[in-house]
Amino acid sequence: MTKEEKIKNFDPSQPGLADASIFGLPFTAEESEIIVVPAPWEVTVSYGAGASDGPEAILEASYQVDLLHQEFPGLWKLGIYMDNSGLTTEWAEKSRKHKALAQPIITALEAGRKVEEDATLKEDLDTINEVCGQFHNAVQQRVEFWMEKGKKVVLLGGDHSTPLGYYRALARKHNDFGILHLDAHMDLRIAYEGFTYSHASIMYNALQLPQISKIVQVGIRDFSEQEVEVVEQYKNRVKVFTDRDLKAETFEGVTWKQQCDNIINALPQKVCISFDIDGMYPWYCPNTGTPVPGGFSFEQASYLFSKLAASGKEIIGFDLVEVAPGENDDWDGNVGARMLFHMCGVIAKNNGLGVGEEVKF
Repeated sequence: MTKEEKIKNFDPSQPGLADASIFGLPFTAEESEIIVVPAPWEVTVSYGAGASDGPEAILEASYQVDLLHQEFPGLWKLGIYMDNSGLTTEWAEKSRKHKALAQPIITALEAGRKVEEDATLKEDLDTINEVCGQFHNAVQQRVEFWMEKGKKVVLLGGDHSTPLGYYRALARKHNDFGILHLDAHMDLRIAYEGFTYSHASIMYNALQLPQISKIVQVGIRDFSEQEVEVVEQYKNRVKVFTDRDLKAETFEGVTWKQQCDNIINALPQKVCISFDIDGMYPWYCPNTGTPVPGGFSFEQASYLFSKLAASGKEIIGFDLVEVAPGENDDWDGNVGARMLFHMCGVIAKNNGLGVGEEVKF
């Protein structure tokens, strides 16, 4: 059956096909315009765990997402496919194994001990840094595989360390781009807790790629002295919009539209979005690993992304990370699935893939 025949025979008003790919769509990878690469990885988590289960939670919740998106009603016809390669199985198991190996290191540091003085801990730390590097290489190779086939590729974490290989793949194709980084944290720590590829170090590691000319951070409300020093060191490449400053402006009459315009104007022509779900108010993501009071709403984030899509900037990719399912509910996966669907619409519209005209009432 051709893709056109599948579109004709598929009923988007019914629940998605549970035996199909993400959002219950009937298309193969070859028939899909957007490929979602899952990255079930959380080796260096230092507080709450569960982000490695995020891709599976979002996949399960995606079958209940209504496919007629008000802003992008034709999105489902383009095809969105979740890659079910070895990243999902082999690396998920390695994540569990090495996360367990990392916990004694974290415990020792919290107790004030020096890892360098314990031969076993030092050896384990070196092992973890090595396997994390291998993981990022695997992500890069998988992303490049799909890019070479002409697909729009997005990454679904996992903790916030997971997009590094994705950024390296983008950097091989684009020699100048920025990152729109929505998060409660700066993630600019240098080898946090000794882990070269810590989830708290992702944006510092991203700055080591010369192709990333600007990181614009939005919603930040938790950071360290070291991170402030990094911002000062890279002041021409890092722009920070803290949650406190944004809220103060709104209290004094500045609109979210005006703030979005300022955020977008700070970005270069090519942009990758990095969205840590804990950037939003914690009630949207109660089980995420490092929740912080404050934040922005689902609607504020989706509005910013839609404004970016219409701004004339080119969106070259995005990652969505730190979605962690709860033990007794699927709320986090539900929110994550709907945000993923909206972000797919944003990149599709921005790249002229044809998502239909917005539904007006």
